[in-house]
Amino acid sequence: MHTPSWIARLAQERLLLCFALLAAVLAVADPRPLADYQRWLQAPTLAGLLGLLICIQGIRDSGLVQHAAAALLERTHSLRGLGLLLVSMAAVLSMVLTNDVSLFLLVPMTLAIGRISNVPVMRVVVLEALAVNAGSTLSPIGNPQNLLLWQYMHLPFLTFVRTMLPVFGVMFVLLLLLTWVWMPRGRVVLHAEDIDGHPISASQAILSIAALASMVLMMEHNHALLGALLLLVPFVLLERSILARVDWLLLATFAAIFLALGHFAELGVVQRALDGLDLENPLTLYITGIATSQVISNVPATVLLLRHAPDAMMLAVAVNVGGFGLAIGSLANLIALRLAGQPRGARLLHLVSIPFLLVCAPLVYLVWRWLG
Repeated sequence: MHTPSWIARLAQERLLLCFALLAAVLAVADPRPLADYQRWLQAPTLAGLLGLLICIQGIRDSGLVQHAAAALLERTHSLRGLGLLLVSMAAVLSMVLTNDVSLFLLVPMTLAIGRISNVPVMRVVVLEALAVNAGSTLSPIGNPQNLLLWQYMHLPFLTFVRTMLPVFGVMFVLLLLLTWVWMPRGRVVLHAEDIDGHPISASQAILSIAALASMVLMMEHNHALLGALLLLVPFVLLERSILARVDWLLLATFAAIFLALGHFAELGVVQRALDGLDLENPLTLYITGIATSQVISNVPATVLLLRHAPDAMMLAVAVNVGGFGLAIGSLANLIALRLAGQPRGARLLHLVSIPFLLVCAPLVYLVWRWLG
């Protein structure tokens, strides 16, 4: 009997199935009011993700990404130089556009570069994932945990940046060293036969870029849900085929992750365990923030620990460092892997990201305590 294609595809979504099962088990074992599930689902975050998925799919379909990739390769001749350039771009963009948005822009271009050259795509994508985690650390608006903590502490924008600068400095220097060592020493070789010469679809490109700009603006002003609804209208009317190619299962995966981890973080046994920790001790808080991020991701870890942590700035340092290591440590890691769609991508990420965390974590703590 033939299995429908959508069932076969769903069966391959291990992360989605795993977290959906966990969410279902927790719902049965620890029933909660509907309002709790609505809060855990984080509708604004999912709406923002949906808007970004639609915009980037439109930019891909327009041919703009392929042309940008070819233009970049024409001006960069060294593989190491290209790696350093893309890593630096990822870090800088994440400070302004957030870590997720930066990946949605850069990973498709990296894939396009890989299709027409000898650039090791998955290495670059892993480095870009590390770079957006590092770069977003510096900015109060670079990632959701920083935005939450910045608003909680009521610090001036530049005070937050100045305080996090040593942390970012350690991360970025380590990342540049890693890029220099890990990227091949050779020159970029273009595969002329694979260069896509078809013209850019101006209408798709203009619509998608305008939609991306409006979506980022709406997200910045906490109107992601309204932004996604408004964005859907022109695509439904003018570019319905783009919606059919959106990665809807990625959206479902994040919904399952939010439900499962949100519920897990509020279990009584978890709260009691946190009450037993001496989070007044900076080292204990630092290790707890990193370790919790490795289990439930750094944004839920921030929400979980905030009311237990006496030093919100140390918590900010910990959860940003906790974005390295396991892929679940930062949702940006999961987005990078999904956008890349490369075989054994998660294995390569962990081979690099876990040692990076083990080196970065003690160095950041020593620098932070020394300067503090």
